[in-house]
Amino acid sequence: MTTSFLNIPLLFLQEIGIKELLLIALVVLLLFGGKKIPELMRGLGSGIREFKDAKDEPSKKGNNADATDAKS
Repeated sequence: MTTSFLNIPLLFLQEIGIKELLLIALVVLLLFGGKKIPELMRGLGSGIREFKDAKDEPSKKGNNADATDAKS
């Protein structure tokens, strides 16, 4: 019986509770400080936005190419 990496459930995610989330937040706060966290979140948000734009870009180019071919 072979087990693929993709078939392994992420069991540790099911066990996270409020106490664990608070502990993680406290560690992040201690490591980065209160002033750095908003900058990190802005950077994370812009990175996610760029990823979504890049993901949707090929389909937009494909639609624009189809529209220009239809006009010709």
